[in-house]
Amino acid sequence: MANSKRDLFLKRRLRVRNKLRKMNPGHMRLSVHRSNKNISVQLIDDVKGITVASASSLEKDLGIVGKNNVEAAAKVGTTIAERAKKAGVENVYFDRGGFLFHGKVKALAEAAREGGLKF
Repeated sequence: MANSKRDLFLKRRLRVRNKLRKMNPGHMRLSVHRSNKNISVQLIDDVKGITVASASSLEKDLGIVGKNNVEAAAKVGTTIAERAKKAGVENVYFDRGGFLFHGKVKALAEAAREGGLKF
């Protein structure tokens, strides 16, 4: 029985998330979602079950609405780093979901690291 592309993605997402959760207890999760048109990221506290900060390429004040490229991802990464610092968070773990650590996801992660987040 062949697995569909979506099934493989969901399996990979759960595998990544569970491994990271075991390795980093007590840290907040920096969760990335990438679509064909946008990229978004959330800083999630799994203990309390709340989103502490978020950033997306859909926000008009970032000036990247309608763009989904590496530069837009980097801008979202720097924005989430600023908002996390404002919330008093420095150490997180990077949850890439089922996405490969390449291209836009990598650009977002590197920009967040340059902004002061540690992961």
